[in-house]
Amino acid sequence: MMTIQITCPECGSGINIYPGEEKQTTHCDICHHEVTLNFKTEHKDSVLQDCVFCERKDFYQQRDFNRKIGATLFVIAAILSIWTYGISLIVLYLVDLLLFKKLPSICICYNCKTIYRNVENLSEIHFYDHEMNDRIVYSGHDFKGKPLSH
Repeated sequence: MMTIQITCPECGSGINIYPGEEKQTTHCDICHHEVTLNFKTEHKDSVLQDCVFCERKDFYQQRDFNRKIGATLFVIAAILSIWTYGISLIVLYLVDLLLFKKLPSICICYNCKTIYRNVENLSEIHFYDHEMNDRIVYSGHDFKGKPLSH
């Protein structure tokens, strides 16, 4: 079953939900703000086509790993490389490669950053594209689920 994590627009905390047609609203446990969701039958079948929060169709996939932890590990390895002559960076690279092979992929909405786990149609969703992200975030461009093409 697909799990969805949205970000509360009021306080920024994460709200975990499961798709279901009977639940059209949810509330934040921290600030009690009510959030309206738009579930469709595809969401119940773990198929991702529309975002339940912003109703856009633009998603990307990445590995399910916390970016802050990854950046912290890199800074530590870079500092240690002074004394290890770069071996700490090689070790970090090998750890990163192992995590890339072992961790599952998640899908993220470009527009509202809603996270979707256990998506059935993962192979249809492309990896992150910087230009596509900039066009969506800074100019409001809607690609309607199609990848960027030149």
